[in-house]
Amino acid sequence: MNRFIVTNRNTDYLLPPSVDEWVPDNHLARFVVEVVDQLDLSALTGQYAGRGKAAHHPAILLGLMIYGYATGTFSSRKIERATYDSVAFRFIAANTHPDHDTLATFRRRFLSDIVNLFVQVLLLAKTMKLLNLGNVSLDGSKVKANASKHKALSYGRIGQLETQLAQEVKALMARAEAADQEPVSDGMDIPAEMARREDRLAALAKARAEIEARVAERDKNAQAEYEAKVAKRQVQRDAGKKPRGKEPKPPTTGPQAQDQINLTDEESRIMPVSGGGFEQCFNTQTSVDTDTLLIVATHVTQATNDKQQIEPALAQLAALPEALGDVKNLLTDAGFFSSANVKACIDQGITPLLAMKREHHRPDVFERFAPDQPAPINADPVTEMAYRLSTQAGRALYGLRKQTVETVFGIIKSVLGFRQFSLRGLKNVTGEWNLVALAWNIKRMNVLRMK
Repeated sequence: MNRFIVTNRNTDYLLPPSVDEWVPDNHLARFVVEVVDQLDLSALTGQYAGRGKAAHHPAILLGLMIYGYATGTFSSRKIERATYDSVAFRFIAANTHPDHDTLATFRRRFLSDIVNLFVQVLLLAKTMKLLNLGNVSLDGSKVKANASKHKALSYGRIGQLETQLAQEVKALMARAEAADQEPVSDGMDIPAEMARREDRLAALAKARAEIEARVAERDKNAQAEYEAKVAKRQVQRDAGKKPRGKEPKPPTTGPQAQDQINLTDEESRIMPVSGGGFEQCFNTQTSVDTDTLLIVATHVTQATNDKQQIEPALAQLAALPEALGDVKNLLTDAGFFSSANVKACIDQGITPLLAMKREHHRPDVFERFAPDQPAPINADPVTEMAYRLSTQAGRALYGLRKQTVETVFGIIKSVLGFRQFSLRGLKNVTGEWNLVALAWNIKRMNVLRMK
């Protein structure tokens, strides 16, 4: 008795096969196509001149990029291969096969338009009753740049290399002048060797100038911060109060020997990463709706910490369409806390819940259930926020932070596998992170709609 299903790879289809039948109704690939078909792509289609060979429609290429990033396939070569090997990719591509160069060019060319598409998807989520802004969690996460930290060059090392190369050029010139008396070694091309070193000296001079420009901006900010601290202490003295703490020290100005630039991606920075050590990274800032885990705003910075990222995040949230609703509470960890950041939130009509210090993972059980203390009267904004965080309602609301924005980062990095940018330069990686956020939102919307 034959217990196996009869198979024959040479059997022809009785009717032409339909790619539409290959994907289940609730499959993510089908949802990606449905979402892309509802987007206004006129900003993309309008950039095609209509000359030469017929191009793949932007809807096809965008759908492939979104599905690729939503399923952990980021390489344009792997996406091209998947249009042959994967039923889902073949469905999105409608049985066409855009090559990797077409996909890579599309990604680079339309990065700036992805921000508009990102907002369109949020509005679609609102229409589908999947999003209603209220509480937002903000956090930053370091993502590796498309550059090795071993390609970083310090200001001190630049000086050493310039001295060495200048001496080698001088020696080569002397050897060229003495070539008539002393034969040159076999295979040695003195003009080529000199040109190579002069090119390296020019590259080093450019790197030196870039570091000096960065340091000048850093010194300007450090001096402004120092003067603000001095002025604040003077106001306290004028009011008859003794300033607490040590006197602020003037900042050290000028390039330091350890100041670095990366020769592969000069806009990336050496940053401390979780788990210890340092990597060549960008700092991705992401605002997440606590109810749905949808990303509502993003930006990428070169700053190694999050202290100065509240105002850029507030600007992104303020730019969202009114139809999405209003952000009522902003939740962040202690890395964002400062009195200026608290005031910035209040000025925008948002209640800040910025942790003021690192909290214990397991607070005392009696502390957790202790009744709320009386609210302070005529308190400053920081004191009011501290009281709000100490209440049971405030603790419960702040507790949403870890299970929302950190969950999103964890899935993007560990499940989807997006741990390193494919592109280089701050503008390009900002666009790529927007593409990651767009893909995450569509993937998340597919889950929410089935609930």
